[in-house]
Amino acid sequence: MSGLVDASLIVLVAVVVTARQFRAHRIDSERRWWLLPVILVVLALRGPGLLDGRHHTASELLLGAELFIGLATGAGWAWTTRIWAEPDGTVWSRSSSASVAVWAVGIGLRAGLFALGAAVGVHQDSSALLLGLAGTLLVRAGILARRGQALRPDATSSGAYGDGTAWSVGRERV
Repeated sequence: MSGLVDASLIVLVAVVVTARQFRAHRIDSERRWWLLPVILVVLALRGPGLLDGRHHTASELLLGAELFIGLATGAGWAWTTRIWAEPDGTVWSRSSSASVAVWAVGIGLRAGLFALGAAVGVHQDSSALLLGLAGTLLVRAGILARRGQALRPDATSSGAYGDGTAWSVGRERV
């Protein structure tokens, strides 16, 4: 694809992801929330271009920094997401404006890493970006599933009257 098509596709994906963050989504901790990150890791590791053979140490450092930024972005995104439980026990989430700030900082840091790698002559493949994205999605989904689990009714506990309502329904504040 041409550079213009690539840039247009990246902008389109960024707009879609940002817009979807502000719609409420049901959290289902029983589903395979880890599957998409695993697929991204497999795609990233299938090719030989993950590390630059001529600048092995610098390439490893940049990859480590990319993974760290990805994990931190995922954690920040998850903790700035509002979650709440409905009376029927379903748990929902919606990102806050702080989540957009986390995304913006993460993208800025990734762009800085790319610029740093280009300045020192390290060949950078999209595999590192895929690994960072996998880390972001894995950490976010894991934290949200854990937070959502805390809001769900516990089948083993019972309320004051033995009716199984020993949990509170409401919105969790960020």
